[in-house]
Amino acid sequence: MEKITVMLIDDHRVVRQGLRDFLELQIDIEVVGEAANGEEGVQLARELLPDVVLMDLVMPGIDGVETTRRVKTISPSTRVIVLTSFADNDKVFPAIKAGAISYLLKDISPEDLAHAIRAAQRNEAVLHPEVATKLMQEFSAPRAGEAPVDQLTPREMDVLRLVAKGMSNKEIADKLIISEKTCKTHISNILSKLHLADRTQVAIYALRKRLVPME
Repeated sequence: MEKITVMLIDDHRVVRQGLRDFLELQIDIEVVGEAANGEEGVQLARELLPDVVLMDLVMPGIDGVETTRRVKTISPSTRVIVLTSFADNDKVFPAIKAGAISYLLKDISPEDLAHAIRAAQRNEAVLHPEVATKLMQEFSAPRAGEAPVDQLTPREMDVLRLVAKGMSNKEIADKLIISEKTCKTHISNILSKLHLADRTQVAIYALRKRLVPME
C-alpha cells in the first residue's frame, strides 16, 4: 500500500507530537517531517514534496497563509489542510485564497482529521461547519466576469451540482450510474470550461450561480 505522506507545520511541539502519535497509527498515512515555523516548513516542503501538509496559521515569522502560498508555489500537487484554533474571516478567506484545500479547527476529532487527510489526497475539500457557513455567505452573491454555466453539457451540470453538495467521485458515479473514470472526465471538463482550480471553487461557483441551495 502506498501511504499518504504528511508533513506537520505548527509552532507548538506538543501539538505536533500529538498529531504524529495519532497519525502514525494509521496504516495508510506516514508523517514524513515536521517544522516549528513557516520558514522551516517551506524549506522542508521543498525537500520532501509531501502529499498533504497540516498547517497552523499563527506562527512566528511568516504566518500560515504566506507559508501555504509558498508551499503551493513549490509543490502545486501538495494539498494544504489548515488546522488552527481560529475561524475569523481575516484568517479563513486569505487561507483559502492562498491555496488551502481544507480548513479545520483544532477541536476536530482524530478520526475526522484522518478522514480529511484521505479526502485531501483525493482532492476533496473538508471544511469545519462554521467555516463552510462563512464561505457560503461570502461567496454566494453572483459576480460579473465569471465563465457562463451554459458552456456545460446537461450531464456536466448534474455532476457540478453533486460536487457542490460534497459528494465524492464514487458517490457521484453511483448516483448517475456512470463509471468513476467518466465522472473524473466530467469534473476535468467542468474545471477547464469554467476556469476553476478545484472542487472547492466548483462549490463556490455553484452557490454564486444559485445552482444548489444554501444549506
